[in-house]
Order: sequence, then C-alpha cells, then structure tokens
Amino acid sequence: MSVSLTSDAEVVALRAQLQAGSWRHVVVLTGAGISVASGLPTYRGPGGLWTRPDLEELPNADMLARDASRVWSLFGPLREQVRTAMPNAAHLALARWEERLGAGRSFTLLTQNVDGLHTRAGSRDVVELHGSLRHTRCSNTRCSLAPFEDSVAHTQAPACPACGQPLRPDLTLFEEPLPLDAEWKAKHALRECDLFLAVGTSGTVSPASNFVRGAKYAGARTLLVNLTPMQPRHPDFDVEILGRAEHILPLLLGEA
Repeated sequence: MSVSLTSDAEVVALRAQLQAGSWRHVVVLTGAGISVASGLPTYRGPGGLWTRPDLEELPNADMLARDASRVWSLFGPLREQVRTAMPNAAHLALARWEERLGAGRSFTLLTQNVDGLHTRAGSRDVVELHGSLRHTRCSNTRCSLAPFEDSVAHTQAPACPACGQPLRPDLTLFEEPLPLDAEWKAKHALRECDLFLAVGTSGTVSPASNFVRGAKYAGARTLLVNLTPMQPRHPDFDVEILGRAEHILPLLLGEA
C-alpha cells in the first residue's frame, strides 16, 4: 500500500498558520525518525533495532540483572554510530525555531532519542526521556558513582570502579520508569502547552505516546510529522504531515 506524502504547498500553507499564531508554550516530542538522516536506525520501523528477526528479547531490567553484557552487546555498536553521527537539517531547524521564539515564550524539546543530537544542534531546553547513550552509570542504585560521559563501544559490561558492580548505559530500558526529573519536566511543560509538535515517532511507546493527549487536554494545537501514517490514527492529532523530517521541518518552520 503506497503512502501519499504531504505536498510542499500544503506544508507552506501550514507554515503560514503557525507563523500567524501567538504561541507562548511550545512543546516538541521527537522520536528515532528524526535521526534517520544522520545515519542512525529507527527502533520499530523497517530495519529498526527492535524489529530485527535475530532479536530474541528486548533489552529490559530483567536482562540487565541477568547479564549486563547482553545489554552492552546491543547498545555498544549503536554508541559507535552515535559518536560519529551529526545533526541533520531537522535537528537544526528545531534549534533555530527555538532561538527565534524569543523572550516571554517557552520551548521544551522532549526526546525519546538517546543520541544527543538535539543538544549538539544547539537546542537548549532538551529533556532526554530515555537517557543518553553518550553516558554510562553504575547498575547499583546505591553506588556513589555519578553518571559520566563515555564514548567506548563496550560489548562486555565493565566493572564499576567504585563498587565493582556492572556498569550500564545511562538509558531507560524497557520496563524501567522514566527518570523522575525528565518525567516532571515533561508533565509541567504539557500542562501549559498551546502548540504540540511530534516528529519521527511511532506514537506507541508509553508514556510518551500519551503526551499528545495531555497537550490536547491543555487546549493545544497538535501536529505530527512522520514518514508513515499512524495506524490507527490518533484522534488527538489535529494535523498529520507525512514526509521526511529533514525535508518537512525546514519548510514548516520557516527555514526553506
């Protein structure tokens, strides 16, 4: 079944509507689709990390407890890809949009991604919902070791220098709760949101999948930019724009 992408003329018309609005509290949610043009894989799309036929088990808290090296065997190679990836036109368009909004307006970028590309693109108010693959922490929650920057593509779990327990990527695994500070910032931003834009996300991973509902409850205008349509369509999105994020966002946000 072929998908009809949103035309440039339709995107330009939407841009005029956005520019005419006096948005004061903008919230953006991004998923793996925004980083595809930077050479990084999606998670659930075609060829995604979690749809590989050889993947017998998703990386979750139970896997970490049983065998931390299995977790590293999945994320170590991805860390090397993240290390060499560069922000693309979609990341840059969001950073410039935030800069243009100016004083008196809030802009919160919630990302499900762990690649750090939004920060590298220049976005300032970034909430990393699932942590950062560019950092490592101890798996022992009582350990005094603080998370630290780490670019080594481990495939075996190194030992913590403070307590001897296995180190782990500083990520939120399946069946783990979001970091408390990230969850608080997300909820606070959504309570005041008047414009909500989701980009490159399947809309299936909770709790981020519920964010548009929170934004809609707050009275926000809601838009989705994705390469493929939501199945089924989420009723809380006012507009669905289909296309590559690196093409759509510069056009939609006044960059092209």
